[in-house]
Amino acid sequence: MNFRQFAINNVVRNKRIYLAHFLSSTFSVMIFFIYALLLFHPDLQDGLKGSSQTVTVLANQGLMIAEIIIFIFSFLFLLYSVGSFLKTRKKEFGIFLIIGMTRKQMNRLLFMENMCIGVASIVAGIGLGLIFGKLVLLICGSMLAVENSLRFYFPLKGILLTAGAFLLLFVVIALSSSLLIRKGTLIELVKSEEKPKPEPKASPLLSLLSVVLIGGGYTGVFIFAWGSYIFPLLFGSVLSVIAGTYLLFTQLSVYVIRALKKKEGLFYRKTNLLFLSELTYRMKDNAVMFFMVSVISASAFTGIGSMLTIGDPRLSSMTNPYAFTYTNSGFTDSAVVDRQIQKIEETLVNREVSYVKGSYQPLYENNNNYIIKLSSYNRLAKALGYEERVLDRNDLAFNTAPNITARNKLLDTKKDSYPYSADLYVGEQQHLQMQMLPPATDIVIPMEGEAGVYVVSDDLYSKIREAYIAEIKMDVDFYSDQTTFFVVKDWMSTRSFASELLDTIEKDRPEKGYVQFTSLVVDWLNNKQTNGIILIVSGLIGIVFFTFAASFTYFRLYADLERDEAQYRMIGKMGLSRPELRKIVTRQLVLMFFLPLLVALIHSTVAFTALYQMVQFSILDDSLGVFMVFVTMQLIFFAIVRWRYLRHMYSKLV
Repeated sequence: MNFRQFAINNVVRNKRIYLAHFLSSTFSVMIFFIYALLLFHPDLQDGLKGSSQTVTVLANQGLMIAEIIIFIFSFLFLLYSVGSFLKTRKKEFGIFLIIGMTRKQMNRLLFMENMCIGVASIVAGIGLGLIFGKLVLLICGSMLAVENSLRFYFPLKGILLTAGAFLLLFVVIALSSSLLIRKGTLIELVKSEEKPKPEPKASPLLSLLSVVLIGGGYTGVFIFAWGSYIFPLLFGSVLSVIAGTYLLFTQLSVYVIRALKKKEGLFYRKTNLLFLSELTYRMKDNAVMFFMVSVISASAFTGIGSMLTIGDPRLSSMTNPYAFTYTNSGFTDSAVVDRQIQKIEETLVNREVSYVKGSYQPLYENNNNYIIKLSSYNRLAKALGYEERVLDRNDLAFNTAPNITARNKLLDTKKDSYPYSADLYVGEQQHLQMQMLPPATDIVIPMEGEAGVYVVSDDLYSKIREAYIAEIKMDVDFYSDQTTFFVVKDWMSTRSFASELLDTIEKDRPEKGYVQFTSLVVDWLNNKQTNGIILIVSGLIGIVFFTFAASFTYFRLYADLERDEAQYRMIGKMGLSRPELRKIVTRQLVLMFFLPLLVALIHSTVAFTALYQMVQFSILDDSLGVFMVFVTMQLIFFAIVRWRYLRHMYSKLV
């Protein structure tokens, strides 16, 4: 047997230890390759059909940044995992030195072992990426709202980039591995057992502070969502929750376990003595890891769920329910306006799309609010399927929500405060005192900003308009804008011609004044593709981080395997049965695997609830979907690790 065969046999003999390292490395390579598959995809490089140039730039830059992030974190993760495994083999290395192996030969052995795993991971990762490549492109095509999905192609550039990048990464890790054991003397390597650990302690004050910080952070998030919109408050609340989570695992968890151990009735019941005693050390040793898993998982849940919600067509139609919106200023040539509106109507008729047209011409109140006549409002409300309103007197009015933010504020308004008196200041001489009726909470007149939209009777509107003309001594149309809406129930059906119609109107620009023409389906498509790119980037990165976090748990578990073997072997001689061992191990593993996930789910649930308060749009389906995917992944990983761990312990139990 030559030296190369000896290195390969070492990897094979230690397959239990190196399996997680190999699988995690393979997964990292596969995700990196998937990003490369998308990065060099012709459709994303040339621009998606119907997308803006911003989407194309975002796709290229986002995927490139994701590649860099994955590469950096893969290096740090794999270096950590190699260090964990070398720690478990120190005694083996000491024996090699005793039988005559030189330090140089040991370094060569470690280099060959790491390169063996690295090359196998690169081949397996790229192979899996190619196998699942078509499925990935189908999923990404759906997320990016591509009509015929993303076509499959042979990603030669992606293969070369992935193989070259990770070959370099594994060479650096292989060269670094020898440095991780160089400081150890021969005696230290042979006697590498850990010294007895002191019993973990926790501060009651810091434990209480963790609850205060998390509770205060949650409160700040809800205050922000309920209408304050103070971003420093949101930022501070998030930092408070993060700090509280750190103290939760480092202090509160240990404090709670120590408190349970003081309850003799509970502590001395059956196997609780072993379970709680061991759990104290595991929680303290893994506190930082649990904290990182919780924060990373919560970020992944919240980011992915939010992107899914923002890309939902129903949310877009809530913000602006009109298939097409055409706005022109009073300065614009009326012939151009008539020609362009006629072009829009002809296109809809030729495409056999049924529609309802409505328009309004606002008058401007001095406090930057808008005045709309009742007949214009009711025509649009009826076309949208909303309630029509009635005003019996000229001194009656009501306001309507111009956007989701304003609607949320109206929903919070108490109904019993109506009617109430309100002053409208129109021009320099008009001061109208109105009786305000309960508002309409449906978004009928969509506008940007916080402007109020007041609806008055047609007669009062005409009087206000005549007063304008008399005051400025010219036609009010000279400076008034007009907005024309086209209501299409199935507005997604306009996707096939909306972009072409936009280009046509854009090319026919008037010489004076301005026109603005927008399409709901095009705006939704751009948002969908922008959010789709962000979702792909954040989603895959979140999955990689989640996998790394789960692997950390595996590494920590097997780093203490020899100590656990000796402990359970000794207890087994005292009468510990297999069912009792299974019960103890299962309890510990459940907490190690699912306590950080539970904390992340709670954090994400608070974030999703706050998001619902802001947009008044149900995100239950999207949030549950994200939760179920990650919980399922964790359950599968937990079942595999528990099975392997128990099988190994059973073999050592006498």
